[in-house]
Amino acid sequence: MQVTLEKNYPVAGNVAAAWQVLSDIRELASCMPGATITEQTSETQYKGSVKLKVGPATAAFAGEITVLEVNAGEYLLRMIGKGADKGGSSASMELTANLIAGDGVSCTLAGKADVIVNGKFAQFGGRMMTSVSDMILQQFAANFSAKAAALNVVPPVAADAHGHVHPHDHAHDHAHDHAAAPAAAPAIPTELNVMGIVWGLIRNFFASLFGRRS
Repeated sequence: MQVTLEKNYPVAGNVAAAWQVLSDIRELASCMPGATITEQTSETQYKGSVKLKVGPATAAFAGEITVLEVNAGEYLLRMIGKGADKGGSSASMELTANLIAGDGVSCTLAGKADVIVNGKFAQFGGRMMTSVSDMILQQFAANFSAKAAALNVVPPVAADAHGHVHPHDHAHDHAHDHAAAPAAAPAIPTELNVMGIVWGLIRNFFASLFGRRS
């Protein structure tokens, strides 16, 4: 079964800070709850795992990541991730992500993910898989945003031809300094709580249902 997602997410860090996270595969993987890079086997290939929690039970997917393109000029990353568990289920995702510069203290993460699942997870059906994938990506984007905010890079204040900085530039610089204050590192779960995601889907369903009725 295959689902395709195209989403834009706001990032609370400027494009330079966000690129530091996006271009670092280990940092990028750590934004996904339960994901860990265990080994780098070549310049473009990594091995890792993803832990899933369903109630009291846990499962682990072992997999690998292949980086297809890293384009600093366009703030673009393309990669493929593949994994399988001991029960015979497998999943793969081809991801294209790029950053869109914003106002100097924020930016936008735009991504397209083609996800293919086989085995027991394919039994959920296309609509459920799309919803689950969407909620997982929302968690990922929130962690990504927090990491970028913690690394926010303040651009240098421009001076005139004589090397003087105008008074209004000081205020502008102060505003940037305030916006770029170090943020607390996000607490990312070491396991992806599938039951939590399903409960979130149920809650959203009833919220939309009652919203339509009112």
